[in-house]
Amino acid sequence: MPPHHHHHHAPHQAHGDDFGMGSGHGPGHHGPRHEEQHRARRRERMFEAGGLRLLALHLIAQQPSHGYDLIRAVGELVGGDYQPSPGTMYPTLSVLVDMGHVTATEAAGGRKQYAITPEGQDALAEQDEALQQLLARLSDGRKHERHQRPAQLIRALENFRTALRLKLDGRPGHPADPLTEAQIKALAAALDQAALQIEQV
Repeated sequence: MPPHHHHHHAPHQAHGDDFGMGSGHGPGHHGPRHEEQHRARRRERMFEAGGLRLLALHLIAQQPSHGYDLIRAVGELVGGDYQPSPGTMYPTLSVLVDMGHVTATEAAGGRKQYAITPEGQDALAEQDEALQQLLARLSDGRKHERHQRPAQLIRALENFRTALRLKLDGRPGHPADPLTEAQIKALAAALDQAALQIEQV
């Protein structure tokens, strides 16, 4: 009996901050999950070539901010349910500190607060054209998203994700305490109840 050959599609090469996900253009890859992955890749590509660094500098110039404030602010600018992960945002902020464009000072609760420096203001002014182009692309993306998902639901989902992330992971430099058995059961029950209520709406 001749051996049966399985045909595998070669993985798509990741580009930039593309999450390393495949192109998803093969059969059976279309649907809600495929569309969500496609949107995620499109958003991440917006931040290639220092785009996230530029956007973070722009936000810090508006007001000194903590890392998680910036994560939420970037998510609001991008739209949809996207938020940069701490593993993406905090190295970006560290680069800005190393470049002398922002300072990082310990604030209440041990969190770092980031503020722009004169050098950062100069760098932001020099890159104003690139910043305006990036903001325009993000604005267009939000308009497209609004045709697909209600903003109120997007905001609620972002709040949920942030709350769960803080509960499980804590903040950089201040990891969360291990969950007790009672906390695990309570969180699981809350998630199950939320899922049930969503199904019944």
